[in-house]
Amino acid sequence: MTNFIIRSIGQRLVLLVFISIISHAIVHLAPGEPSLVDPANPMMKAEDIARIRAAFHLDDPIHLQYAYWIRDLMSGELKSFKDSQPVLPKIWDRFLNSLPLFLIGTLITWFLAFPMGIQAALHRGSLFDRAGTFFSYAFISIPGFFLSLILIILVVKTFDVPVIGMRTFGLEDSPLFFRSMDRLWHLTIPAVMSAVTGVAVLSRYVRSQMLEVIHQDYIRTARAKGLPEDVVIYRHGLRNALLPFITMFGLTLPGLIGGSVIFETIFAWPGMGRLGYEAILGRDFPVIMTLNFITAILVLVGTLLSDILYAVVDPRIKF
Repeated sequence: MTNFIIRSIGQRLVLLVFISIISHAIVHLAPGEPSLVDPANPMMKAEDIARIRAAFHLDDPIHLQYAYWIRDLMSGELKSFKDSQPVLPKIWDRFLNSLPLFLIGTLITWFLAFPMGIQAALHRGSLFDRAGTFFSYAFISIPGFFLSLILIILVVKTFDVPVIGMRTFGLEDSPLFFRSMDRLWHLTIPAVMSAVTGVAVLSRYVRSQMLEVIHQDYIRTARAKGLPEDVVIYRHGLRNALLPFITMFGLTLPGLIGGSVIFETIFAWPGMGRLGYEAILGRDFPVIMTLNFITAILVLVGTLLSDILYAVVDPRIKF
């Protein structure tokens, strides 16, 4: 197992290099120029444009631009085209904002979807199963931004409390407890909305997998041996149904970057998704390429964790 992990890490490092090269080339081959060096900007003189292009190596060949980007990224000196601020601290600040939103949304999704899907499979055709199917397809079909806007209107009209942004204006000097509760309140609604579609989709997958598993011979054998129903379902059935969800779990990590961009925009939450969206609009190449690089790292780390968890759930994979 140790040799497998070491070999997988080496393969992913090589793959990461190729991903960085390809993403760098695609970003620079896309049409458009960074806003700071836009010749149509009336505030820019010809000498200003030339100086900015030289400072950011925009006139160098693309392979040299890649080398400069890697050098500046590794040294922490990479700066944004938009405001000349260091890219890594800017991304780190947005990461700290996106992390609690991502964690709470993910926890809500997984802790609600599995019980709902298991109960729907165990009571197939019941009122709970039919209601769950109806609401799941309804939440899958209705756009998340529409539900978010409806929820904002309902909450503001009903409770007369703010829900936009990370904090309520005017509470900056309040005691720590009130500021913490205000932050939690502003975090709850966008996290719940980001989890709604995930619960609807994942619960359907869990139901389908459990329906396939609970009719297997080893489940009937476990019941025939007199094992408690909870042991049969959760120890024997659920464990064998988990393998597809381990893959899904590993691929949730990139959701830190762009998984909540819609909800971050609607709720004015300054997270990594909004940062990437604003960077794309402004042709901020350093930020775009760094976010692509971080996304690739998250994908590769997630798939590595999935491979390791496979062996934990199913010992046969070790062989």
